[in-house]
Amino acid sequence: MSTPSPTPGVSLQDEIQRMRKAYPEPLSAVLPALQLAQEQHGGWLPEEALREVADALELTPAYCLSIASFYDMLHTEPVGRHLVEVCTNISCALRGAQGVVDAFERALGVHVGETTDDGNVTLRTVECLGGCGWATVVAVDNRHRLHVQAGDVHGIVKELEE
Repeated sequence: MSTPSPTPGVSLQDEIQRMRKAYPEPLSAVLPALQLAQEQHGGWLPEEALREVADALELTPAYCLSIASFYDMLHTEPVGRHLVEVCTNISCALRGAQGVVDAFERALGVHVGETTDDGNVTLRTVECLGGCGWATVVAVDNRHRLHVQAGDVHGIVKELEE
């Protein structure tokens, strides 16, 4: 599923209503509507965004929050301009994911779940990025990097600083 992109000058409510027509029931439009709201709200879903989606789909904000808090690609807290996610599932764990996480923490000066002081990078671990055959997998701004090792982290961080 690709992330929907907002149309310039069109309200979130109007975008969701337009998108809703492509789905048989409002519940099936929740995930794409939340993705759209997240994009329009600076990369995360504040309460206001959850209310907008809920109103547009005639659902409750609590229901939208339950969906948003389940999926790793949806963020209920602010994130940095760049998002670094390290897979820590079994395949990646066996191929050195913890060393990669440790290297990112040292290079960025933050712990998992934190954002750098300048707001540039948020570091997260995720359960699976779907690349078990290419472990360790790291997603940088939703673009997967394969076979990442701790020694690769400095170069990745340098790219994010540029």
